[in-house]
Amino acid sequence: MNEILEQSLLYDFYGELLTAHQKEIYEQFILEDLSLSEIAEEAGISRQGVHDLIKRCNKILEGYEKKLHLVEKFLIIKGKVEKIDELLAQHNAKNSEVTLKEIRQISKEIIEEL
Repeated sequence: MNEILEQSLLYDFYGELLTAHQKEIYEQFILEDLSLSEIAEEAGISRQGVHDLIKRCNKILEGYEKKLHLVEKFLIIKGKVEKIDELLAQHNAKNSEVTLKEIRQISKEIIEEL
């Protein structure tokens, strides 16, 4: 997974746990794609201060993920739902009973993940 996507997912799941100031700076960098200089100028802090804050936020968010694994679980379930979609397309083409068994098995796995 590319770094920006990973940071965005971490922020989506755990961003509310950051302080208001951290959220504002992190959003500008990750979501709005502003440069460190642009953020520093707008926030009235140094470019190095912005860099340090973003690194600190990344470590905080990664720490939450190491403990809670919400992003990992989300990606696993997303993959299983995509597999169900593929199987349903095959089922419509073949009308196969085997496909329905696979869908039921994947559905059970998703429920267990939750």
